[in-house]
Amino acid sequence: MTQRIAVVDYGMGNLHSVAKALEHVAPDATVLVTDDAQAIAGADRVVFPGQGAAPDCMKEIAAHGLTEVIREAALNKPFLGICMGLQVLFRHSEEGNTPCLGLMPGEVRRFPAAQMRDPTGAKLKVPHMGWNNVRQTQPHPLWRGIDDGARFYFVHSYYCDPAEAAVTAGQTDYPFAFTSAVARDNLFACQFHPEKSAEAGLQLLKNFITWDGSR
Repeated sequence: MTQRIAVVDYGMGNLHSVAKALEHVAPDATVLVTDDAQAIAGADRVVFPGQGAAPDCMKEIAAHGLTEVIREAALNKPFLGICMGLQVLFRHSEEGNTPCLGLMPGEVRRFPAAQMRDPTGAKLKVPHMGWNNVRQTQPHPLWRGIDDGARFYFVHSYYCDPAEAAVTAGQTDYPFAFTSAVARDNLFACQFHPEKSAEAGLQLLKNFITWDGSR
């Protein structure tokens, strides 16, 4: 039976690029960009992308009536969060002092201006934008076929600070090490954009399509 992949549409996110990348790696699947809670609940796997600011994101999720179906999907089926779709899984974001979904213990913090220097002392820009390496801090099915230290594409001004180190699946330096991927049970989420990350990103999406949600 054709698998159904729901891309959550709450009015924020690079949905076209995400859907096209999924269609590329899973040509036999049905990829549905949707804000329909029933369609998301009925999907075999769920992708939760996002861009923009945390307060707007949480407001739009609630306005579309998607808060509970996102929580349920993140607990019960293969689930991939991307960028803001990672950050709002946490308890709270410093961006706008925003309560988030609370699926992960920890905080989302702004890159501290005083620390944003490279080893030569040159000032680093915020947002962190462009290609950077990701260290795989624990094995995971979504890392299959991807070199440890592979480069992915980032665009963000805030980073996730999990309260439980065990959920961190990847780290990136800018300039200090921050969590760039998390994994727990059937959930995997990343700060970078796999849909914009060339072969490594496509491989991660391909792995997600075949992942059964177990470790």
